[in-house]
Amino acid sequence: MSLLSYAPRHTRVKICGLKLPQDVDAAVMAGVDALGFVFYPPSSRAVTPNIAASLINRLPVGVDAVGLVVNPSDAEFAAIRAAAPITLWQFHGDETPERCETLADGQPWMKAARVGAQFAFEEFSLQYGLANAFLLDALVEGYGGGGVPFDWQGIPQAWISANAPRVVLSGGLNSHNVGEAIARLHPCAVDVSSGVEISKGIKDHALMKQFIQSVRDADSKQSI
Repeated sequence: MSLLSYAPRHTRVKICGLKLPQDVDAAVMAGVDALGFVFYPPSSRAVTPNIAASLINRLPVGVDAVGLVVNPSDAEFAAIRAAAPITLWQFHGDETPERCETLADGQPWMKAARVGAQFAFEEFSLQYGLANAFLLDALVEGYGGGGVPFDWQGIPQAWISANAPRVVLSGGLNSHNVGEAIARLHPCAVDVSSGVEISKGIKDHALMKQFIQSVRDADSKQSI
């Protein structure tokens, strides 16, 4: 599993919300560790299971295909699983731990947290203790994808120190602020969508390359 292979001073990179073959190819060329595919019809970044399958088939071995779902029904989830070779599930809705475990059915999964001012980090990590990773996103209207950062200083230091190997940081990241985020939190991985887009679901190839280079630069500084 590429995205969640924690290594100090080597932050993994996930780019989410891809819809076009040329964007997938550009992300792979830039050195991405995982690509996220949105299976949430209200989102402008959403793809069908069959389109996702055609995009995932372009990925080399070692690049994770992350399936982002929001409160899916059994039938919806089964249709995704039957068509698209997802390697890691991202539960981004109000799914209970039991629901996540049942749907993932032995595959790795991560639970998205919508982090607001009073977010209970310890309670969340205890509740979803079986998750392979915790994806920290900003509290926005709807279910993520708002391109809004949250207050990283609000994350308790003891919690981030204990959980950094399982933290995927999201929410308003771009090539200008991802270095600060890595320096502060040392997460296992960072996740970007709107920060590398021309419009929702359409990626800017130069911005993807710049984002990944900014991550590598930040990692380099951590090793000094």
